Amino acid sequence: MNTLHIKTGDNVQIMSGKDKGKQGKVLEVSPKEKKVIVEGRNLVTKHVKPRRQGEQGGLVKAEAPIYACKVMPVCPKCNKPTRVGHKVEGDKKVRVCKHCGAEL
Repeated sequence: MNTLHIKTGDNVQIMSGKDKGKQGKVLEVSPKEKKVIVEGRNLVTKHVKPRRQGEQGGLVKAEAPIYACKVMPVCPKCNKPTRVGHKVEGDKKVRVCKHCGAEL
């Protein structure tokens, strides 16, 4: 079973690549490929051909997937990128910030 430290809806910071240091919200997670799509980051230009008559073709900007190991979740309390720790509360396992211990 493939699991990642990133979940859909997390606020993350990109640690390497052309968007290094920028933050964004995770739109989609692909555990099988170990990739995530971050809103407004890692934009690529696609050439789109018109498929039907009257449809517009041209250049379209789209978000490309990034490897999950290149992003870190941002703690809502200390507002820093952090590694993910786990804590068991009762019968529930929760993700916590390694710096301040706040729940992610």
